[in-house]
Formats: sequence, C-alpha cells, structure tokens
Amino acid sequence: MIRCIAPALTRMGVLTAHPAAFVIVLCYVVAWLVLSFNTFDWHAVATIATWVMTLFIQRAEHRDTQAVQAKLDELLRAEGRARTELAKLDGEEPEAIEEHRFEERRSNS
Repeated sequence: MIRCIAPALTRMGVLTAHPAAFVIVLCYVVAWLVLSFNTFDWHAVATIATWVMTLFIQRAEHRDTQAVQAKLDELLRAEGRARTELAKLDGEEPEAIEEHRFEERRSNS
C-alpha cells in the first residue's frame, strides 16, 4: 500500500516547488473572495499566508537540493573512480536511497 503512495507523494513534493503552485493558490484565493467574501476573515488571511510561506520554503529547498545534486553529478563525472550507479539514485524514491545508504554503511564497517 505505502509503495503505491510513495511515488505520488514524492511527485507532489516536486510539484509544490513549481511556480504553478503559487498560481493555484492565487486562483483559490480569488475564487474564495468571489464565492464567499463574507467568510474571508483574518483566519483566512493567516491560512493563505501559511500556504504561501510553505510554498516559498518548499521552492527554496527544492532549488538547493537541485543545486547540490548538479554539483555532485559534476564531481562524479570528473572523478574517474566514482561508481556510475550513484548518479542514477536521483530517480529513486527516498526510501530506496536510504536503503542504499544503509547498505553502504554496513558494507564499509
């Protein structure tokens, strides 16, 4: 069951880092204002602010992760002794990467 949901959760995390996520939140706010202006109070503003800040944080985290991955890919390409299968870990689910790291630690100790 969890193995079916994990790829969708990973994909959703990537999608929330996309600029379109901000457009979706903006459309939601506009729809809320048009359809139910009377319920748009300070609580609603706090909720929207929380969503927007979450998207900012997700976007910054995604950018940083992609930058680190690009640098690591370059180092792996430059170092002839590096194993090429490590560069393929980017497409794996987080649990598979954790399992790979656990196996590496266990084999090195």
